[in-house]
Amino acid sequence: ILALSNDPEIVMEYFVSYPEVAEVLAKGTTKSSVILNDHLQVDLRVVEEKSYGAALQYFTGSKDHNVTLRSLAIKKGFKLNEYGLFDKETEKYISGKTEEDIYKRIGLTYIEPELRENRGEFDAAKNNTLPLLIIQDQIKGDFHVHSEWSDGSDSIETIAEAATKQGYEFIGITDHSQSLKIANGLSEERVKKKILEIEKARKKFPELRIFCGTECDIKTDGSLDYNNKTLESFDFVYIGIHTAFKMDKDTMTKRIINGMSNDNVNFLAHPTGRLIGKRDPYEVDIEQIIDAAKQTNTRLEINSFPDRLDLDDMHIKQAKDHDVKFVLGTDSHTINHLGFLRFGVATARRGWLEKKDILNTFSVRDIEKMIGT
Repeated sequence: ILALSNDPEIVMEYFVSYPEVAEVLAKGTTKSSVILNDHLQVDLRVVEEKSYGAALQYFTGSKDHNVTLRSLAIKKGFKLNEYGLFDKETEKYISGKTEEDIYKRIGLTYIEPELRENRGEFDAAKNNTLPLLIIQDQIKGDFHVHSEWSDGSDSIETIAEAATKQGYEFIGITDHSQSLKIANGLSEERVKKKILEIEKARKKFPELRIFCGTECDIKTDGSLDYNNKTLESFDFVYIGIHTAFKMDKDTMTKRIINGMSNDNVNFLAHPTGRLIGKRDPYEVDIEQIIDAAKQTNTRLEINSFPDRLDLDDMHIKQAKDHDVKFVLGTDSHTINHLGFLRFGVATARRGWLEKKDILNTFSVRDIEKMIGT
């Protein structure tokens, strides 16, 4: 935590006295560290206003980014640290109040915090080709929401009402397919009944486009869990891996690509299958998946559920560099999960994505054209 104060000692005393503090690791006049009851370490740094931008840049950039930035500063005749930008010879203070001014003085366009990984952002900043990163306000809806028809908690009308309160223009009801019995996957007969219910809900919520989608399982041989006639009845089709995670890399890769080759498929859900802290990604050749996504015009999902965040930022950037497009989905199983979309936006920003890269930013009319509804 970075803060400004004219009386830092009072701030530090308040900080270490916080009721959730289990242990004080260090307490100083401008810097303190504590361990909370949930074992999280929190550091607080208090600086002067003239140093705030420099400190903010110093603590948000990765080590590689900061080392490179300091090297560029030296070449310009400066010295850069968390207190500011100084003349290298006289040590006279030059700048530090804002991050923007520091980058400008070093001869760079402002680099957003999410891009500070030394993965090409310096060349882009010099050439004025940095992306205009997506922002939350550009999101018009969520494509990946489970209802009580499969393993979700809420009815379609409840989801539609919550989406309307979010200010969304559309919502995608995306339940599991028939083979996933543990998730109450829908038989082909239940799919027909669900479509009828969605048609009723559309009449009740005329200002909200309720898409009827599916999260169709990719079976072990790469075939899909519904026949083509059933797949054609959906507004869009997600496919994903939900069983047999231990396949070898080549077999898993072929399995996914085989699923993507079906003409009815629009999106690949949580492409690497990871559950953060619970399950490693399955073995898959992500480069081949990216190539197949490009060839089949399949959008890759950035699953926004906090346990997933899949694709991750490095794979997103890699796919973007191959002109692959994306879709955001919360994988919500209750309306309380709808807010998770902000985590997908944050991950997309780390992957250099712009508004044009993500389907959720388009109008309903444009979306319908793109997915062929």
